Amino acid sequence: MTYVKETRRVPVREPVDVLVAGGGMAGVAAAVAARRMGAQVLLLEKTALLGGLATNGLINWYEPLCDGRGEQLMFGLAEELLRLSIRDGGDTLPRIWHEAARPVPQDRVLPEKQHPDGGRYATFFSPTVFQLALDELMRREGIALRLDILATWPRMEGKRVTGVYCESKTGRELFPAQMVVDATGDADLFFRAGAPCVQGRNYLSFVAHRGDMGAQGGLARQRRWFARGADLQGVGHPAGYPLLNGTTNEEVTRFLLDGRKMLLDDLRERAARDGQPSCDVTALPAQAQFRTTRRIDGAATLGGADQGMRCEASVGLVCDFERVGEWYEIPWGSLYCNGYPNLLAAGRMISAVDWAWDVTRVIPVCALTGQAAGVAAALALQNGADVARVPLAALQGALQKQAVRLHRA
Repeated sequence: MTYVKETRRVPVREPVDVLVAGGGMAGVAAAVAARRMGAQVLLLEKTALLGGLATNGLINWYEPLCDGRGEQLMFGLAEELLRLSIRDGGDTLPRIWHEAARPVPQDRVLPEKQHPDGGRYATFFSPTVFQLALDELMRREGIALRLDILATWPRMEGKRVTGVYCESKTGRELFPAQMVVDATGDADLFFRAGAPCVQGRNYLSFVAHRGDMGAQGGLARQRRWFARGADLQGVGHPAGYPLLNGTTNEEVTRFLLDGRKMLLDDLRERAARDGQPSCDVTALPAQAQFRTTRRIDGAATLGGADQGMRCEASVGLVCDFERVGEWYEIPWGSLYCNGYPNLLAAGRMISAVDWAWDVTRVIPVCALTGQAAGVAAALALQNGADVARVPLAALQGALQKQAVRLHRA
């Protein structure tokens, strides 16, 4: 590869307290949490719509907030955003979680995710209606928002980020900030700042939305997943197809095109078998549905051995979306790298390994780690401290005031 060196005059925008790069569920939560702590916040999103994989990616399943045995583990913005996702649209929330009674009646609790009466505290939602509600949330909270703008590179002074370069229809711009939350999903800012990062590997999987010809009923019938390729364990991954990191434009393009080809091939096979088309594709994802691309190698790392273990430096209690009864406490150090004084991670790119990485990448956990990052950014400003020196007691206390549960009893 050859390179060119360029020199440009880049316009510098007004500085902000906290800049959040990425408007997925983690970035939205980080922006809201920091704003509620009194910080001036700017949220940058590379697409035209907020919500990330939950909306643009059509993964419109809000994973459980409970342990599958009737105990709610996750509160705060994780619960607030679940309620927002279904406030103006349909849902599949089990009846025990719709009802006001808390704790829920144990004799009706079932470990199933989608049982209509006693299932887990989880739901399908309308991704399009949720996108509109997220717009309203940003307006109501007073968060500055820029859409269709890509955060490309951090501006560094030593290991401190002084701003973020972005590209959009306007051209290249620099947004100065005192604190930066990387919620890109791929640790782009950490990686380009020189922080230690780890690459992931992804099976080929693709989810669209379909509508069955002549189907009637509510949301669960009208908006259904049309999944092709691999499941979580790789079953269905095409033979001989490489695992992809998902951190280059070439791999993103390949993943999208090959996923869409699988879908079209399947539609044609169904039509040939049935003699006519049997379903309609109602929506295609607007972004690649990678699960684990690149994460930070943080000051602390969450792993499988931490399941069911108390963490004194916890910034949030989370449940395992697949394994009933299992839970983790997210360590504060998994949200930052030592030596990078004003850069925080949120979402699927926090420091986690093996199955714990999968646990941290789903919607409610992204919301929780985003909330923790936003609160920490605001506290660092208030204390004039580097992120690693934010008083843990103050951080945990502020999170508890925002309804985050830190520990399992």
